[in-house]
Amino acid sequence: MSLFAVSTTDLSSHGVTTGLTGSLAGAFAAEGAVNVDADGTIIVHIALFLVLLFALKPLLFDPLMKLFEEREKRTMGTKEAARKEDARSAKAKSTYDAELAKARAEGNVERERLRGEGLKREAELLAKVRAEAAKTLEEGRAKVTADAQAARSGLERDAANLAREVASRVLGREVRG
Repeated sequence: MSLFAVSTTDLSSHGVTTGLTGSLAGAFAAEGAVNVDADGTIIVHIALFLVLLFALKPLLFDPLMKLFEEREKRTMGTKEAARKEDARSAKAKSTYDAELAKARAEGNVERERLRGEGLKREAELLAKVRAEAAKTLEEGRAKVTADAQAARSGLERDAANLAREVASRVLGREVRG
């Protein structure tokens, strides 16, 4: 047996398969031994691996790592910019809300002032209209009273004339008086 030769019987004799299930351990035993021989090709494989590693590192791995790092920087930069923009927009929103509340308060004060002026103006107009209506009503009453007085005077004269006329006819003579 060579230095790198391994068989399943060697594994099972050293207790390596103790954790394996019975069917799996049996499968190893049924296939037979696995021989790994270290010969000159392993040196060629190692040499090819090292040549490829040193050749591909500057040609493939380093640019790929730079690309990944740049992508990570951009991603983190974009995330940081987004966080800053969120903070700026939150500040702008709070400023906007404060200005809006201030404007609403000023609007409410102005509306109440205008409402008070409107009520005052309404009261003045109503008082003026009521005064004019009272004046017109008083003038109308005075005119009605004057007309009634004139009508009474006229009726009294007419009644007196009518009474004289009736008395003259009844008496058959002219009554003066």
